[in-house]
Amino acid sequence: MKYYLSNVLRRKVLLLFFMQLSVCAAFAQTAYHSSAVKITVDGTSTLHDWKMESSQGQSTATFTLDAAGHLSALTALQFSVNAESLKSEKSGLDKNAYKSLQTNKYKTITYQLTSATVTPAGAVKCLGKMTIAGVTLDADLVATAKVNADKSITVKGSKKLSMKSFRIDPPSFMMGAVKTGNDVTVSFDLTLKN
Repeated sequence: MKYYLSNVLRRKVLLLFFMQLSVCAAFAQTAYHSSAVKITVDGTSTLHDWKMESSQGQSTATFTLDAAGHLSALTALQFSVNAESLKSEKSGLDKNAYKSLQTNKYKTITYQLTSATVTPAGAVKCLGKMTIAGVTLDADLVATAKVNADKSITVKGSKKLSMKSFRIDPPSFMMGAVKTGNDVTVSFDLTLKN
């Protein structure tokens, strides 16, 4: 009888151990990297609205998915884009934007996550550090994240920024006759795969 109880107890302990192990595996953190990137910067000027776009950014992230495959946490995120990969339909605007961004000294625009919260509906609130033109500021981003059928994750969002807060003089052209507004909206659409 003693042997039987000992054997039953041992089996229960092993069963609990493997159940715990499978739960831990179901909630494992997974590293992802960008497979598709679209960054858009929208602004205004005294003449017309303008837009610059890039598809050359790079990002890495660490996501946690629950047992059902839904996003439950974002624990790491880094993003960078070469500032001169941002292009508009006007080469003159591009040239003036690069001058204002001081791309001769500061080649990349970066974002580094410090913390994030994820809701069951896929809303992600990120706190982090954004660096533009050599100036690093705290930046909160709100995005939506969706786990796709192929297990990639799409993250979309936007953030309104003040150029002057990054010590950027808003570009002007035509001898100063046309001036851009101080505020821009940066939108991002990232697809990440593991």
